[in-house]
Formats: sequence, C-alpha cells, structure tokens
Amino acid sequence: MSRIRIRPARLASIGIFALAGLIFWISFDTAEGHNIRTDETMLRLSDLIRERSDRNARLESSAAGLRNDVDALAEGDNGTTDAERRALRDAKRAAGTSAVTGSGLTVTLTDAPPDAVPLISGVPDPSPNDLVIHQQDLQAVVNALWKGGAKGIKVMDQRLISTSAVRCVGNTLILQGRVYSPPYTITAVGDPADMRQAMDTSPSIQNYLGYVDAYGLGWDVRQHRRTTVPGYSGTVDLRHAEPAEPAEPAE
Repeated sequence: MSRIRIRPARLASIGIFALAGLIFWISFDTAEGHNIRTDETMLRLSDLIRERSDRNARLESSAAGLRNDVDALAEGDNGTTDAERRALRDAKRAAGTSAVTGSGLTVTLTDAPPDAVPLISGVPDPSPNDLVIHQQDLQAVVNALWKGGAKGIKVMDQRLISTSAVRCVGNTLILQGRVYSPPYTITAVGDPADMRQAMDTSPSIQNYLGYVDAYGLGWDVRQHRRTTVPGYSGTVDLRHAEPAEPAEPAE
C-alpha cells in the first residue's frame, strides 16, 4: 500500500485557511453578531463622558450646599468674634469660594463653520485645525482678564480658582471634571476699561483675532453694568505629588 504524500506547499495552504477560519470565528465571537466597524463604541464612550460630567455637576452642587451649611454654623457660633468672622470672609474671598458682584465683561469664543473659506485675500485655505477654539485661546483670554484686574472669573458656569486648569481635548473643554462644547463664555467682574485694555495688548489674543478676520472664528465682547460670578463650589483640598520611598538595596 502506498502512502499519501502531502506536499509542503499544500500543507502551508491548509494551515493558512485554518488560521483564517480561526480569525473569522474569533472576530464573530467578539462582535457578538454586530458590526464592529460602526461608531457605536465611540458613541457609548461619549455618552459615558457626558454622564460622568453631569454626575460631577450634581456632586459639586451637593458639596456646595454642605459647605454653605458648615460656613453658616461657623459664622453663627457664639464663640466667634467679629474679627474672626471678617478674617473668614476675607479668606473665602481670596480663595474664590464666595460670589463677586460688580461691573464686568463676558467674552464668547466660537468655532468657525466647518466649510469656512478665507474671508480676506492672500490667506490660504484653512485646515480643520484653523477653525476650532484651542486651549491657548481660552487661556489667553483668562490671563488677560486677570492682568486687567479681574476680581473673579468664571468659564462657562464654573468659577476659576488658583488650582483651576483650563484644558482642551480636540474642540472639547474639560474644566474641573466637567466637559463643555463651544461656544465658550468667559465672564469676569472688574473694571471693563482695564480688562479691555489688557485684551487689546495681548499678543496671543491679537493672533486669535487674525484668525477671526481670516476664517470667521467667533469673538464677542459684551460689557455689563452689573454681573455676578458665583463662588467656587468644588473641593478645595490640595493635591500634590510625594516622593517615592527609596528602594531597599539588594543584598
């Protein structure tokens, strides 16, 4: 009886088809019968981020209410002197946890239309990066307002304090655990003339205004005779890095 001989090339082909079948089965099992090339996963992630942002807002509101209760008890304590109450109010004002009211400005920044074209001659066609608000644009406005003597600033609906960080991921603003989309509003209490002067002399803002003229990015400044910036309602605990313990020398 003669033996059946399988050529190496045929053996390799069999192995390739077996591997392809295994990959197909694993892909089908992973997808559980669904199309894994859709945007459904990204949509679920976006929904999760929005849900966490809303949850953080609710927690901040609850924390603010509890903090107000604690402050009321502290200020109403019979053992507290007038000097101590004044010191507490000054500390809250300096920390940004109490509201500030007075004249001020609101600055609004908006993305340009996605199909924007150059609005002035000699300007190249825009890239997608030219048509959105960037982190440095928001930071430039905030820094100019502080330089102009702002007594308090809020971005969207949140008060800025010394530990606040204005960060953007793509065209999304992440501020103190919450997520925002454009248009972005920045409101400051202070002398409007001084704050306008500081913005007019800011090189970063002047650079942004060049894109406003060229591609239609949004820029709107409105003056208020009287406006209020609320107190910061999040946690005020400081977080800092600590040095790691040195590793024990090997014996």
